Amino acid sequence: MFTCSVVQLVQRIRGRELSPIELVKDCISRIDYLQPELNAFTEVCTEDALSDAREAERKILQGEKLGPLHGIPFAVKDLLLTKGVTTTFGSYMYQNNIPTVDALSIGRLKQAGAILIGKTTTSEFGHKAITDSPLFGATRNPWNIDRTSGGSSGGSAVAVAAGMCPMAVGTDGGGSIRIPSSCCGIVGLKPTLGQVPHPQSPDVFGSLLHIGPMARTVSDVALIFDVMSGIDEGDPYSYSVTEKAYSTLDMTKVAELLKDRRIAWSPLLGNAKIDREVGRITEEAIKVFCDFGCEVEEIDPCFSSPEESFTVIVYSGLATRLGEKVSFFRGRIDKSLEKAIEMGNHFSAVDLQRANSVRTDIFRSVQRLFTRFDLLITPTLAALPVLSGVAGTLTHIPLT
Repeated sequence: MFTCSVVQLVQRIRGRELSPIELVKDCISRIDYLQPELNAFTEVCTEDALSDAREAERKILQGEKLGPLHGIPFAVKDLLLTKGVTTTFGSYMYQNNIPTVDALSIGRLKQAGAILIGKTTTSEFGHKAITDSPLFGATRNPWNIDRTSGGSSGGSAVAVAAGMCPMAVGTDGGGSIRIPSSCCGIVGLKPTLGQVPHPQSPDVFGSLLHIGPMARTVSDVALIFDVMSGIDEGDPYSYSVTEKAYSTLDMTKVAELLKDRRIAWSPLLGNAKIDREVGRITEEAIKVFCDFGCEVEEIDPCFSSPEESFTVIVYSGLATRLGEKVSFFRGRIDKSLEKAIEMGNHFSAVDLQRANSVRTDIFRSVQRLFTRFDLLITPTLAALPVLSGVAGTLTHIPLT
């Protein structure tokens, strides 16, 4: 069952070939076995998950209406609120924080029949592209424990890749779903802001906190995304959301859907160089699109680096949210987070507005690109996962 997709598991549960109780027990058993080595979870909801699985089984046996994810276990990154389950944000500051409500997206998954099996590791407040924190330590890549799992949704990526659960939820501001998904070999989606509403965000107007699904296949991600997305009055960005059912797309007609599409292929996208193996693999993927009848053009859009502006936006937000807590928790905060807060305290309102202007310019450049092309394809990462020891030196990278 550890290699089954979510779509396959849903079909087997509905066909009464697989019991939700059996599935949850298998996931818990695998978590117990792998957690000491991989450290993907901050908390495992063993009793609650088994109770929910028994209730899911009862509904099946009594012929009740089932949700699209009925009986499927899922994990949640420890940046998102989970009712009755500790949400620490990977920090001693919130070590004993037990929310009384679920994040909206998590509530929607539960309403669809999915079963929360646990919370997954993140860097402290998701501030960097590596998954380690003073509170929970480092999370290891399941393919090679000497390599980084990426971040900051590293625990969710590892949990799915290692078969500890079939699906998980992550967050992404500057790569935090996409980076660990690439490092661990799974599918991760950063949706357009507002597509998955987040009314609990500390800043609903300037938010960089995109919530998205992580699973083993594109079809799985589409199914989960359909459940999580949709308008909510508490999120101002969700008002522009167009309701679509992505999971109903007929993937057998993908060639028909892609025929004559114009595709921009950018191997660098502003990077100075790309790893040879990454380049080879992505170029092989490009050939598939050519076979579908797409017109592929290699481009270099020459985007200016957004790192400086992104740093201003993220670090000033961290300083605003956490600055008053630093002195009390000093010595128990990730050194790179402490540095980020210190830097954020020195940015001015003019710095922030200038950074938002750069963000606007980048948006407009991308929009102009899509007047010429239907799709943009680029490697998720320019390099393979680095050694964990090397990853530990990259603490300046701010990725929520």
